[in-house]
Amino acid sequence: MRAVLLLSGGMDSLVATAMAHHQGFDLAAMHVNYGQRTWQKELECFRLICDHYGIDRRLEVDAGFLGAIGGSSLTDEAIPVGPADLGGTTIPTSYVPFRNACFLSMAVSWSEVIGAERIFIGAVEEDSSGYPDCRKVFYDAFNQVIDLGTKPETGIEILTPLIAMSKAEIVARGMELDAPFNYSWSCYKSEGRACGVCDSCARRLRAFEIAGIPDPVDYEIRPNYLQ
Repeated sequence: MRAVLLLSGGMDSLVATAMAHHQGFDLAAMHVNYGQRTWQKELECFRLICDHYGIDRRLEVDAGFLGAIGGSSLTDEAIPVGPADLGGTTIPTSYVPFRNACFLSMAVSWSEVIGAERIFIGAVEEDSSGYPDCRKVFYDAFNQVIDLGTKPETGIEILTPLIAMSKAEIVARGMELDAPFNYSWSCYKSEGRACGVCDSCARRLRAFEIAGIPDPVDYEIRPNYLQ
């Protein structure tokens, strides 16, 4: 069975890729550049991960319209990337409005063309940053949209294997599958050394600390987020 991977180059999409590879899917990988601050590093990681798993069928999409729309600190230089807020209950400035719906729409289109029956996305609900498009209910609804909006003979389903996992559990699962974490990138701010203080860096560092595994990525600073 063929599967399309929405592969950002981040830790979660890496582990979702490792899981799909372990399950024996015929893999095709899609990466979206949408004007994010770290797009060059993320694209580099996408290509390294694809090389690692021998994924030759790849699609690199330019979705610059998301950057033009703005509204996110990831795409608008005028909006600063906020510091880590691991206990926050509000949606952070890094939320890109309706981004995952755009990504999924592209993935469904490509899946129809290449005959893929599954779409893997590394969405995490429990330990995400409170993004509304990382919730299980969102993906359940989108699967209904796919049923209604594709050809009758098309059978495409979104799979979210990480949706109920914590970041630490994702790290542990990735280690079990020998996922190359050194090829992944999580920082929202930097393409050189990861900043260590943005929300994404903090969640990644805390996950590795909980799992008792050293993070192979190089950081400017490595705060202890277990304190």
